[in-house]
Amino acid sequence: MNSRARASLLLALLTGAFWTIAGTARPTPPSEMAAAAASFLDSLTPELREKAAFAFDSNQREDWHYVPRRAPGLEFSEMNEPQKIAARTLMRSTLSSHGTNKVEQIMLLDSVLRDIEKGSGPRRDPLAYSVAVFGTPGNGPWGWKLEGHHISLNFTSATEHIATTPSFLGANPAEVRTGDRAGLRVLAAEEDIARELLSSLTPEERKEAIIGDKAPADVLAVPGRSLAEIDAAGLPFAKMDVGQKVLVQRLLGEFAGNLRFELAERELERIRDAGIDKVRFAWMGGELKGQGHYYRLSGPTFVIEYDNTQNDANHVHTVWRDRERDFGRDQLKEHIEHDHRDSVGK
Repeated sequence: MNSRARASLLLALLTGAFWTIAGTARPTPPSEMAAAAASFLDSLTPELREKAAFAFDSNQREDWHYVPRRAPGLEFSEMNEPQKIAARTLMRSTLSSHGTNKVEQIMLLDSVLRDIEKGSGPRRDPLAYSVAVFGTPGNGPWGWKLEGHHISLNFTSATEHIATTPSFLGANPAEVRTGDRAGLRVLAAEEDIARELLSSLTPEERKEAIIGDKAPADVLAVPGRSLAEIDAAGLPFAKMDVGQKVLVQRLLGEFAGNLRFELAERELERIRDAGIDKVRFAWMGGELKGQGHYYRLSGPTFVIEYDNTQNDANHVHTVWRDRERDFGRDQLKEHIEHDHRDSVGK
């Protein structure tokens, strides 16, 4: 599916104009994710499985970050080829081909950084990304994560649904300017659509959308920070014209489109059901290419941020967090309440 077709499909989902083709059978994401996770674990030796598998209540499950560090789990560098294939199959059980491509390109950017830094920085290795499984796939609450430099993807299943946040993707360099990959912009659409939206605003709309002359040094929804601390600021969707609304929908679709279709559909439906008119767009920092800049899309249920200020504004961080569902917290509450009701009735 090309980018235009994907954008049209995700726009249709967000506006409620999508219909399901009768008779089309699709494997459910929870069952496919559980099968892929079980196959991955089964591919490992006992020693490697001990590195990759954790109890669901392990404190490692919510220990997420995106800096160069030794993340919880089993690194790709420690896997043989069949194990790497199993790990990538697990990735594809939750990500779209578009999202998978982004993730793999972000991993490869570490080799670009290694060439640029010539050993002067931290460890740069496209295989220094870890897979960790928490709990027993398909049996009670369980989840898994993929984490390493500029990637933290967290998936939790406690009911018939999958929680998909926190979700972090970054790119350094944001634009590769030398070498074999010169011109590569892994997170190009996330910047370009937002710039198009900003340039479409009237002077009055800009007064509401631009909330600061200087961009923050990083996204605000960092690990450990409550989303209650992040204001719902900026220009509301309800005040935008039709063209601007389409751009907001395209931008939301770009982020949601990292997920496989069914998961993207559910996230966009959740935004719509909570009130698309309440979604706000905020911008901070410079407006010209090469100037540090930041934007935020936020609504009753979510916060999405984009920040490009580091390394002379050539270093992008993006994050999607859910006000209720990070690490499946709402699902876990529902699961516990359901089990408690069952136990009381016995």
